[in-house]
Amino acid sequence: MQNKFLNRCLRGAGLAVLLLACVLVIRTLSFTAPPVADGEPEPLDLDARAIATHLSEAIQFRTVSSQLTQSDTQREFHNFIDWLAATYPEVHAAIPPQRLSKQDGQVFSLLFTWPGKNSELPAILLSAHYDVVPVIPGTEIEWQHPPYAGTVDDTHIWGRGALDDKSAAIALMEAATGLLRQGYQPERTVYISLTSDEEIGGEQGTAAVVKKLQSEGVQLDWSLDEGSFLLHGFIPGVDAPIASINVAEKGYLTVDLVAHGQGGHSSMPPPETAVDILAQALVRLNRNPMPGGLEGLSQKLFDAAARHMPFEKRLMFANQWLFGSGIEAELEKQGSTAAMLRTTTAPTMLSASVKENVLPIEAIATVNFRLHPRDSIDDVLQHVERVIDDERIDVVMRSGNSASRVSSDEAPGFQLLADTSRALFGPVIAAPGLTIAGTDSRRYEEVADNNYRFNPMLVTREDVHGFHGTNERISIDNMVKATGFYQALIRNANL
Repeated sequence: MQNKFLNRCLRGAGLAVLLLACVLVIRTLSFTAPPVADGEPEPLDLDARAIATHLSEAIQFRTVSSQLTQSDTQREFHNFIDWLAATYPEVHAAIPPQRLSKQDGQVFSLLFTWPGKNSELPAILLSAHYDVVPVIPGTEIEWQHPPYAGTVDDTHIWGRGALDDKSAAIALMEAATGLLRQGYQPERTVYISLTSDEEIGGEQGTAAVVKKLQSEGVQLDWSLDEGSFLLHGFIPGVDAPIASINVAEKGYLTVDLVAHGQGGHSSMPPPETAVDILAQALVRLNRNPMPGGLEGLSQKLFDAAARHMPFEKRLMFANQWLFGSGIEAELEKQGSTAAMLRTTTAPTMLSASVKENVLPIEAIATVNFRLHPRDSIDDVLQHVERVIDDERIDVVMRSGNSASRVSSDEAPGFQLLADTSRALFGPVIAAPGLTIAGTDSRRYEEVADNNYRFNPMLVTREDVHGFHGTNERISIDNMVKATGFYQALIRNANL
């Protein structure tokens, strides 16, 4: 009897395993990418060397917005604006820009208004910033080419701003010039915004653009600004570039943790100093991150990418009800993908005693959080208080912005961006994404139905090290395709 019962159990277990395997395979086989049109993108009839030269010249202006209080830097901004007018005379003649923002009494941000033939169609806005972050003093020797030389070699343009974000500003000017030379006038009004203070928060640039549009009663169909790229080689197992057209960006919250302790001489320390108390709090925050998971925007991005993976990886993503925790554990191992799953916690600054042999009465840690759209500022503050749970520590909010609104990835504007990416770069994977850092384009949501964050340039892991770092560069081919992208986008936005 026991043997018969055991055999029945084994047969039942075997059937269950077989059934599970069938379910997994069937779900995986149906979890495939949609068909992609064959064919190479059409070659662009653009002067690659001229475009590269213009970006090179733009990089040579040291438009460092964090130094705008200095007269030498203000001169660099004025000189850049004069150079822009001299380099793109057709644009400035046909659609002369308005100077909108003020910084220390100076006006540096530009808004070009290209009137459309059909006033019934809502306008669109294409935006970029031409200010840059400074080069960290002492790191100049680490650059392959001097950071403000704008060196052009056989394949790339090098220098501060090559990726962030003078490349987009120059590509927009090149695109508008090409269309104007063809006698083109858009059906709907196109605004082109070139702002001067994104790297210090955009309090003057985008804010002034928004105020101007509001004063004229303009409600945009959509806006396009920086925030992501065509990402190549960022997700293992996916060979095709991913056009991450970001439909939202994270919020920003900075708090000070102020730990209170007993002061005195360092030769007679108490069992716990203010530094000890603060250190324990930071460890608790590190070990107890905000809740997260592969859902929402992150889910959409990985769902689109995973359909192009080999069978064994597709099997896991097609059956997240079984493998979800394992997938999330793998994504958590890399900072760039972990940041897409949750609100991140990053201690960035520390201060305590004024002297090496004096016990501090207070020890302070500054912690920066990047808020996932699912979390509010209050959610994070409550989480910090709950995790630290120590009356000897005050949690003091320094500054904060909520995450942006999530724009539609089903609206015509999103589809136009996806289609234009495929037309210029070939069979790419287009998907909505989340900007894990911050931009000043969040302000455009006050005057636009949808806001998208995407630069039409293909970048690799090696390229992204240049963001705010050393050896920033962009390929000449990227600049040509970005110019072609903006031309096609403006033309097709009329449909």
